[in-house]
Amino acid sequence: MTDRLVALITAKWFKKALVLLFACILGGILLSQNAIFESLNQNWIDIHIRNNGLQGILLFVAIGAIATAVGSPRQLLAFLAGYAFGFVNGAILATLAAGIGCLISLFFARILARNYVQRRFPENIAGIDRFLKIKPFTKTIVIRLLPIGNNLVTNLAAGVTSVRATPFLLGSVLGYLPQMAIFALMGKGVIIMSIWKIVLSVALFVISSLLSIRLYKQYKAENLLDKEQTEQQNQARNKDIVIATK
Repeated sequence: MTDRLVALITAKWFKKALVLLFACILGGILLSQNAIFESLNQNWIDIHIRNNGLQGILLFVAIGAIATAVGSPRQLLAFLAGYAFGFVNGAILATLAAGIGCLISLFFARILARNYVQRRFPENIAGIDRFLKIKPFTKTIVIRLLPIGNNLVTNLAAGVTSVRATPFLLGSVLGYLPQMAIFALMGKGVIIMSIWKIVLSVALFVISSLLSIRLYKQYKAENLLDKEQTEQQNQARNKDIVIATK
């Protein structure tokens, strides 16, 4: 466990995730203590989002879906949702918005931008197609649990692979939820300056990172094993064909 923790802490992707995590915390603290934020941004959120009933919810989901569809970090969306709607509702609405954003970018690549995406991200497409070929629903959840990664590129690349849209979208929504809950909790904690909420969100972030990287490595190893077995079967079949033709 100690070796895994050390490896995780020293990983580049984890360092990037921590930068995003603490940038949200620091930015939220600075904004929440700033008079300009209180007089402008908080008032706007309160009037148009938080205290505007169904219309405010729909507005937030629409803005969040468009933002994530064009590449905005979904963690930032969850952080803002935590302030606007609280922990539980914020996590759910942010996840819904990110799921719709995923749907938009997936079908944009599949229907309108297939050639461009294939030219622009050939390695990403090959990697995602290979990883999601077997058990796409479960493995999509694992990908989304990872604390760092380019959400937009993943959506675009998946859009031009052989992966079916339904398991990818459902797996994405379920995979988004844990991180959205963590950042929504953090957003709520930072705005009201609740130390225990901030500490808990950081702890949950580390735990989820450990779990996600372990699952990812496990499934990646299974993929390599399946590939090796397939190659061995093909070699044996070719050998039988050669013997039969003699």
